[in-house]
Amino acid sequence: MDRSADVLLRDGTTVHLRQIRPDDADAIVAMHARFSDRTRYLRYFSPYPRIPDRDLARFVNVDHHDREAFVVVSGDRIFAVGRYDRMGPGSPEAEVAFVVEDAHQGRGVGSVLLEHLAAAARSEGVTSFVAEVLPVNAPMLRVFADAGFQVRRRYADGVVHLSFPIAPTEASLQVQWSREHSAEARSIARLLTPRGVAVYGASATGQGVGAAVLGHLRDGGFTGDVVPVHPAVDRIGGLPAYRRAADAGHPVDLAVVAVAPDAVPAVVADAAAAGAHGVVVISAGFAESGPAGAAAQRELIRTAHVAGLRVVGPNCLGVANTDPRIRLNATLAPQLPPAGRVGFFSQSGALGVALLAEADRRGLGLSTFVSAGNRADVSGNDLLQYWQDDPGTDVILLYLETFGNPRKFARLTRRIGRTKPVVALASGAGPAAPVEQGPDAAAVTRLFARSGVIRVDTVAEMFDVGTLLANQPLPVGRRVAVVGNSSALTMLAAAACRAQRLAVAADYPRTVAPEAGAHEFADALADALADAAVDAAVDALVVVFAPPLPNQLADEDADFTSALASVALAGDKPTVATLLVGRPPAGVPTYPSVEESVRALARVADYADWLREPPGTVPDLAGIDPAAAGAALTVDPVDPVGLLAGYGIEVVDSIPAASADQAVAAARRLGLPVVLKAAADGLRHRLDLGAVRLDLATVDAVERAYRDVAAQFGAQVLIQRMVPPGVACVVESTTDPTFGPVVGFGLGGVATDLLGDRAWQAAPLTDRDAAGLVDEPRAAPLLSGYRGAGPVDRAALVDLLLRVGRLADEQPQVHRLRLNPVLARPDGLAVLHASVVVGPPDARPDTGPRRL
Repeated sequence: MDRSADVLLRDGTTVHLRQIRPDDADAIVAMHARFSDRTRYLRYFSPYPRIPDRDLARFVNVDHHDREAFVVVSGDRIFAVGRYDRMGPGSPEAEVAFVVEDAHQGRGVGSVLLEHLAAAARSEGVTSFVAEVLPVNAPMLRVFADAGFQVRRRYADGVVHLSFPIAPTEASLQVQWSREHSAEARSIARLLTPRGVAVYGASATGQGVGAAVLGHLRDGGFTGDVVPVHPAVDRIGGLPAYRRAADAGHPVDLAVVAVAPDAVPAVVADAAAAGAHGVVVISAGFAESGPAGAAAQRELIRTAHVAGLRVVGPNCLGVANTDPRIRLNATLAPQLPPAGRVGFFSQSGALGVALLAEADRRGLGLSTFVSAGNRADVSGNDLLQYWQDDPGTDVILLYLETFGNPRKFARLTRRIGRTKPVVALASGAGPAAPVEQGPDAAAVTRLFARSGVIRVDTVAEMFDVGTLLANQPLPVGRRVAVVGNSSALTMLAAAACRAQRLAVAADYPRTVAPEAGAHEFADALADALADAAVDAAVDALVVVFAPPLPNQLADEDADFTSALASVALAGDKPTVATLLVGRPPAGVPTYPSVEESVRALARVADYADWLREPPGTVPDLAGIDPAAAGAALTVDPVDPVGLLAGYGIEVVDSIPAASADQAVAAARRLGLPVVLKAAADGLRHRLDLGAVRLDLATVDAVERAYRDVAAQFGAQVLIQRMVPPGVACVVESTTDPTFGPVVGFGLGGVATDLLGDRAWQAAPLTDRDAAGLVDEPRAAPLLSGYRGAGPVDRAALVDLLLRVGRLADEQPQVHRLRLNPVLARPDGLAVLHASVVVGPPDARPDTGPRRL
């Protein structure tokens, strides 16, 4: 098994971690020679000046089962090694140890090694680690203590003996994610705040992509050094050019690359030699061009990561930072939008220039901008990590075409969305799906919303919402006042509000007379926002203004724009406007139509609703045995009942029968009364078609029912004991391309399937997630007591959903699970049937140790 990974260290530098090989012997000896006497003593408890041949052979030859070892590589040098050795054949314990070269200590190497060693050991059946550490080795003791594991310490014979289980815990995951956040944010900060930028590929003639980027850097007022690198000329664009970036004698933190694809590896090596932290590869001709380009792209990333560099691109537009202290325009856009507080990530390079131009046209101020192109390394998730703590960014816009790590995206946005709104245009989120295949388009939008993301459908809507968030406060509710000077427009606005689930406040819409002046108009707006009698009933304001007829105004010079701005910018409630005349006032979001203004406000109101909800917790569940559930997946055919039993879910016994005699025998075995149903997947719950016969209390009734069902639907039937009636529900899980494993809930029946009345949530579920799933379907009132029926046991449904969510999260071999029907009753529930589709484990890049 290949356990290699590119990882980020604490300072944002990339390194390569891989399994040790026999041919690493010389490199291990060389690393040992670079150790200080203190490092050798702390690792080996003795001076150990050289590694004996016998020890060296044991160090570099491991079986990757009972013994595993990883080395950490930067360039062509090994600078750290970690290993575990099982305590004996079949033992669940292993001894763990690692050592880091002096020059690299304090960079978080030990914690990365511990994560990867623990993951490798768990996959080989090891459940706990032991370690021996000298009391004076405080840094190593902190590595273990800070990892989030339950570490037991014992002091004996001058050594601290440590032991701890290595199964992931909530604490260990939080530690891992916190370190991931810090490292990824730091790596992006170094790209966006460079002291110097080297430009490769700028021609002396001033033509071409490289020359354009060089000119934008120079003319944009970049505060650092711009270093053109060219193999032949001495000046480019009025700047001294150098054969190598290191020759400039200036710090070079970033390289912008616009050379032919086959020349990129040499450029990366030159940038690394100059001390760069990252490269922006604008060059095309990589994965987007076919298999050969994809191979070249993989080699580019491998070369860059081994050299310690992160890569933006290839095939990208570039990066920008409008901070006056930086003024970085390393993009193909000749002009950037004004400085502001919106971070903008665009996966598309081709669309990037148009997106920046549109932001500039709308006056939407940006803090930073990154175009990732092929997204071979730096992705939207990295930018989310950076923007979370960036004091210059308040709003995040994402234009996404694909999701490389959807689980991580959802995890990050749930956290970041609590402090900064995230607006996403996800063109690769997929078309609407039939309900039996997974979430449809509307459900995907709701999945985004539950992850703290405002999902929009068009570029225009992304900027509509972004402009509102950047300039106005969030609403504290959904009650809207509509004020305008045209009754037709105010009525349109009120209708748009109701269509978007916004409540039009009492006594609204209000229409001022067309001949009213600017002061009267301002008074009407102020009344809506500040009047004490109205304040409790209004959370946001929609303004519409139509041009008055000639000679209709008493004051032809009235400044309605200033009147709107004076009121809207002074309050603490969001204001959106549709102005059909005049220039839009700065700071007040204005839209061409009332529908667009109300739609933007509704998106923001939905986000504000999510913020007001407590996040919930993933509860501990009794009766969970993932190992037993996994064993049920190894038999052929898969045992759905055993799988569910591993998560504490009981399925009502079913006995197949293919004749009347077998049906009678099954009924006697289960005990009368029983249910007989057609065995085909689509018929087991079709009472309406006669495929299910209930409450068969005698042998004769079973025989008659079998003959009837077999004649219509085939000889194969299922016999189950009769359970009390209830409301039929469906619980399922599947893998969504955007969010990974998701759990669905709805009420049973052909009509609800036809209407797609299903709610979805990403796994694992919190307690609030599960409760929300029960309440979301349009048919959910049937669960609360409808037309005299008693309410069902909601707690039992919530518990079932939590267990299915846990299963979906922990068993990547399960591609699809369906419980249909589930009968919910006032005193509990019964799962009547379960089907499962399994296959190779789905990729779960957000599980396991940190990796790029």
